[in-house]
Amino acid sequence: MSNDTRQAALRLEKMINLEEEHNTNNYFPSMQSSKLGKRWKEYHGMSNWEGLLDPLDDNLRAEILRYGHFVETAYKSFEFDPSSPNFANSRFPKKALLERCGLPKTRYKVTKYLRATSGIQLPSWVDKVPRWVAKQTSYVGYVAVCHDKEEIKRLGRRDVVVAYRGTTTCLEWLENFRASLTNLPIPCSSKRAFEKNGVMDGSGAMVESGFLSLYTSSLPAKVSLQEMVRREISRILDTYRGEQLSLTVTGHSLGAALATLTAYDVKTAFPELPVTVISFGGPRVGDRRFRRQLERQGTKVLRIVNSDDVITKLPGFVFDDDVASAGGVHVAGFPSWIQKRVEEAQLVYAEVGKELRLCSRDSPYLGNTNVATCHELNTYLHLVDGFVSSTCPFRASAKRFLQR
Repeated sequence: MSNDTRQAALRLEKMINLEEEHNTNNYFPSMQSSKLGKRWKEYHGMSNWEGLLDPLDDNLRAEILRYGHFVETAYKSFEFDPSSPNFANSRFPKKALLERCGLPKTRYKVTKYLRATSGIQLPSWVDKVPRWVAKQTSYVGYVAVCHDKEEIKRLGRRDVVVAYRGTTTCLEWLENFRASLTNLPIPCSSKRAFEKNGVMDGSGAMVESGFLSLYTSSLPAKVSLQEMVRREISRILDTYRGEQLSLTVTGHSLGAALATLTAYDVKTAFPELPVTVISFGGPRVGDRRFRRQLERQGTKVLRIVNSDDVITKLPGFVFDDDVASAGGVHVAGFPSWIQKRVEEAQLVYAEVGKELRLCSRDSPYLGNTNVATCHELNTYLHLVDGFVSSTCPFRASAKRFLQR
C-alpha cells in the first residue's frame, strides 16, 4: 500500500505540474506593466466586469492569471507524499513560500497559513488504517498582503489575497460527496457561524454540506478555517487602518468553493471591505437564496469555467430561476414530480456571480483531453491566456502553461 500511495502522489504531482523547476517568473514582468490605478474597482468587479469579458480585456486577463499563480503556489507548496512526516502540511516556511514556488516578483508577503478540518466523524477502527487516510486537518492555502509601494500604486490599493488549493486528502474527497444542501449558518461549538451583531444572518440560504463542514469544523486543538480567516483579516485591517484595502479570494476546484464561502463570511463580518472571488473550475456552492445574499452584500464573483469540465456542472441540479410555479422552481419539459423530489432531497443549486466561459476544444495545443485534464489548473490558465472573444476564441500564439 505504501508504494501504491507514493506512486499515486507522484502522479498527482505530475497532473497539476508541480515540478519545482517550472518557473513562471517570465510572465510576471508583463503583468506588472499593466497599471490599474484608478480603474482598480472596475477590474475588481464593481460593475460586474461589464465590457471586460467578451472580448477579454488584456488587463483583466493579466489579473486573472496573476491570481491563478497564487493558487498554483498553494498546490506546489503542499506535501503530497503520504510517507512524509510533513504530509498535508506546507513544504516551505512562510517567508520563502512565494520564492520557493517560483514567484519572487509578486511583491506580496505571506502572513498566514490556512488549514481546513473535516467534520466527518471517524469510526473507532480508524486507528488501524494508515495515518494519511484519516488526516482530518491539512494545509489548504494562505493569506498574502501586497507590501511594495510601487505595486500598491500600480494596483490602486493594498490588495490582500486568500488562495486555496483543490482536493487532496481522503477526507476532503469524502466531504465533496456530501452534496445535499444544508442551512447557512449553522451552530458552532464556540459561537454561531456567520453571526452578525448577535443575529443569525443567513436568511434561509443553503450551501453544500461538505464545503461548509470544511470551512467551519474545528478540533479541540485546531480552530476552524473560518476562525483563522476572520482573525487574520481583522489583524490586517487593524494593521493598515486608514488605507484603501481590498480582499481577493481565489481558488481552484474545492478551493473555488471555499473561496466563495470565505468571501461571503468575510463580507458579513467586515461589510466595508471590498471583496471579490476569482475562481477556477469551481463546483456549485449554494442555492438561489445564497446567491441573493452574495448579491445583496456586494460580494463580487468571477467564475472561470471550462465547458468541458464536468466538475463545474456539479453538484445537484440548476432549474430555470425565471419561472416559478407554486413556490417552487419550474423547468419546461421537466416533470414536476421529479422537480419536487430533487427539491425535497435538497439538491437544487444556483450559479453565482459572473462567468467567463472557456472551452478546451478551442485550443489548438491541448489535443486529446479527458476528464482530468479538462479540470487541471494549468488547463484553465492556458485557456485564459489564449481566449480572445466568443467570435475569435483563441490566440494562436498562446502556448503558456502547457505540460512539458
